[in-house]
Amino acid sequence: MSTNKNPLISLEKVRKIYKTKAGPLEVLKGINFEVDEGEFVSIVGPSGSGKSTLINMITGIDRPSSGDVYVAGQRLTKLSENQVARWRGTTVGVVFQFFQLLPSLTVAENVMMPMNYAGTYRGERRTRAFEMLDKVGLVDVGDKFPSQISGGQQQRAAIARALVNDPKVIVGDEPTGNLDTAASGRMLRLFEEFVKGGTTIVLVTHDRDLAAHVPRTVEVRAGRLLSGDDVDHQLIAY
Repeated sequence: MSTNKNPLISLEKVRKIYKTKAGPLEVLKGINFEVDEGEFVSIVGPSGSGKSTLINMITGIDRPSSGDVYVAGQRLTKLSENQVARWRGTTVGVVFQFFQLLPSLTVAENVMMPMNYAGTYRGERRTRAFEMLDKVGLVDVGDKFPSQISGGQQQRAAIARALVNDPKVIVGDEPTGNLDTAASGRMLRLFEEFVKGGTTIVLVTHDRDLAAHVPRTVEVRAGRLLSGDDVDHQLIAY
């Protein structure tokens, strides 16, 4: 855990319990987790360990059953759903595991979407979208629809969308999961570029090469958090 007195991300005694037909299922069991501004952190662990639920707490997509979540000066557990949505649109870039590109919009229009929340001047949106698409190697497909490009290209488009507003925090759930080795390396270098500029990045990953290059790795195992020497790096293979 970070020793910074004012971390950018702080989860305090976070528990998450889902109701199931078999009874209550506790996915997170009193997690304490801190990330400093400008840190690059990977989260590893086997399937079903609570990794995705943990990052959903950071983005405000999900809420804890108990405990508190603070991100970039906001206590998310005290904000309404609409307040969280507005905050997320200007503060957090999210790379979803399954892209979540809107099929009725072109690739460039999908990348432009976060700029609606940021109040970016309409005339600047397309220019900025194509600048980011160029960084991820997709400038030539900006006017195509998601169904017209490959899964790997869709993943890169999702990454461009997450980065376009230059957010304080980038959160990714398997952001390189559908990319080949060369494209994964390119994305890693792009993430590193943003970190050097002060962006905080937290990624869930099963990618051994990606995790090996991230400065700090924590492990979620059965709803609890391990870090440092306790991390079993073999779990990255799950």
